[in-house]
Amino acid sequence: MVYISKKGIVTGSIIAIISLLIACEKLMPKAPADDSILDGPVEGLTPEQSVQFLRGDVAFNDEVFTPETGLGPLFVATSCGTCHAGDGKGHPFTTLTRFGQTDSTGNKFLDAGGPQLQHRAIYNYQPEQIPAGATFSKFMPPANTGLGFLDAVTDADLLALADPQDLNGDGISGKPNWITIPDYLAIRANAAIQNGKYIGRFGKKAAAYDLLHQTVNAYNQDMGIASAYEPYDTYNHQEVDPEVSNQTVIDVVVYLKTLKAPIQRTPGNPDVQAGKKLFTQIGCAKCHIPEMKTGASSINALSNKTFAPYTDLLLHDMGTGLDDGYTEGTATTAEWRTPPLWGLGLSRNSQGGQYFLLHDGRAKSIEEAILLHGGEAHQSKDHFQQLSAADKARLIKFLESL
Repeated sequence: MVYISKKGIVTGSIIAIISLLIACEKLMPKAPADDSILDGPVEGLTPEQSVQFLRGDVAFNDEVFTPETGLGPLFVATSCGTCHAGDGKGHPFTTLTRFGQTDSTGNKFLDAGGPQLQHRAIYNYQPEQIPAGATFSKFMPPANTGLGFLDAVTDADLLALADPQDLNGDGISGKPNWITIPDYLAIRANAAIQNGKYIGRFGKKAAAYDLLHQTVNAYNQDMGIASAYEPYDTYNHQEVDPEVSNQTVIDVVVYLKTLKAPIQRTPGNPDVQAGKKLFTQIGCAKCHIPEMKTGASSINALSNKTFAPYTDLLLHDMGTGLDDGYTEGTATTAEWRTPPLWGLGLSRNSQGGQYFLLHDGRAKSIEEAILLHGGEAHQSKDHFQQLSAADKARLIKFLESL
C-alpha cells in the first residue's frame, strides 16, 4: 500500500488546478485587440470613476425595460443597447424618425407626438403615425465612443472653426446650432451665448447641448421612460413619477463620457498615409477636422487632451440631395452637423457586416457616401471623382483605418 502525505495531496491538488487553468486558458478565445472594438474606458480613470463606468455600462447595455418597469406606453426601443450594439452605429431597423419642424420657429407638431415618432406600443395602445402634412427625417443611431472628448471641447474653439458668412471665400461656412436648453442642464464654463441660446453639439443636427441632455431625451423619447429631469409621459404629456433614478441617468452619462476614443489601425501603412494626404488635398479636412483639443474637464482623464475625431461639430449645408425638409434648433433643412469619422472602419461590426452611412443610412459604401455629398461639400466630391482609381482606393483605405 502506497502512503501519500497530506502535504503531497495538497501539492498534487495545486498542480492539478494549475494544469486545468492552463488548459482552459488555451481553449478560451483571446481578448480582441483594443483597436478592433469600440467598447472600453479611457485610460486614467480613478477607482470611483471606474466603478461608475461599470454601473453605467450595465444600465446602458443590460437593462431592458418592460411595461412593469416603465416602458412606453409608446416607445422605439426597450433598451439603450438596442440601438448601439457594441457602442457602434445603429442599423436601418433601429433608425429613429423625427418629424414636424421645417424652420427655426420651432416644431408645430409637438401636440401630435413630435418631435420623435414612437412607432411601437405596449398592449392596448396604438403606435404613433406621422401626422398629415409633417415633414420627417430618419436618424441613424451614432456610435458612442469618444463622446467625452467632444463634450470637453470649449465653445471658444468651436466658434474659432466657424465661418458662417464664408469670409475666407473657400465655399465652406460652418456654423453652430444655437439651441434653447432645458433648465436642468448646467451651463459650461465660459459658455458662448447668443440671444439666450447655447451651442448644441450632439445629434445629427447638433440639437443636444451635452450628454445629459442627450441621455435624458433618449430615455424619454426612445423608451418612454420618465426621469426627474423629464418627468412627462410621451403618450398623454402628463407629469408622472420618475421611472429611472437620477443616479442611473448620471451613471449612463459618465459611461458615455468615459468610453475611449476609437484607435486608428495601421496608421503607418504607406497607402493609409497617402490617403490621409489626399483627404486634406481634396478639401475633406476643412469640415472633418483631423485634430481637436479638450479644455478642462471634471474628469482629469479628459482634460487638455489632443484627439483626432475628424469633425468640427458645426452645421454645413449639404445640398438638396440631403435636404429632408426637417430641422431642429436654428439649423436649416439642408444643414447637418459634420459627423465624426473616427471609428468609421469598425461601423460594419454593428451594422450586420455592411455599411449604412450618412444621417439615415442611405449610403451602402464609403464611396457612395462621398458621392452623395453636395452643397458646401460639392467641390471636395468633384475632386474625389477626378482622382485615379488607385488614389480613390488609398483615400478609402485611410478612412477605413479610422
